[in-house]
Amino acid sequence: MHYNYIAIEGNIGSGKTSLSTMLAEEYNAKLILEQFQENPFLAKFYEDKERYAFQVEISFLTERYHQLKTELANRDIFQPQIISDYFINKCQIFANSNLQDDDRKLFNSLFTIINSSLPKPDLIVYLFLNSETLLNNISKRGRIFEQKIEKEYLETIHKNYFEYFKQLKDKRILIIDTTNIDFVKNTDDYQVIKNVIAEEYPLGTTRIIL
Repeated sequence: MHYNYIAIEGNIGSGKTSLSTMLAEEYNAKLILEQFQENPFLAKFYEDKERYAFQVEISFLTERYHQLKTELANRDIFQPQIISDYFINKCQIFANSNLQDDDRKLFNSLFTIINSSLPKPDLIVYLFLNSETLLNNISKRGRIFEQKIEKEYLETIHKNYFEYFKQLKDKRILIIDTTNIDFVKNTDDYQVIKNVIAEEYPLGTTRIIL
């Protein structure tokens, strides 16, 4: 594999953690998984988005920052490669989706300061799934606080990810449509995704795999 640090991204229920775990085991890479359960405002946010949006986004930002700062600083010579199931910039993407103007401006100012001190992934992989499949995955995994997520919210998140990616001119971005494949249960599907991720891409590349 050509990359030392890969971030696997996607909408809620897209399989980020599953793929990250599988790749980390395959390559004996250090695995960084988001600790979303530690966010005290997440369940409240899904009950009342307007009231708890700022709290939930600030909480995610600080948690992700501290985790990445610690994990990326403590490199393991026996596991030189790193695979994470999130990209810190998702904080900004979700904030732009959920916050009103003044809160969004404040959040983005804080994000810019925090993000400047963190190492950046060599490759960002975005797993695309249509909204109906995402809702089905969310239902099957059974997290109570997620059951009120609506299709329109997922589509807004999709849209904001793609708009954000257009601004990243100096990154390697790989968008993979996984709607008609199952890389968890089907070895051939996983092999296809693994091979695509393992290819070498120049900086500034955005490649879409349908």
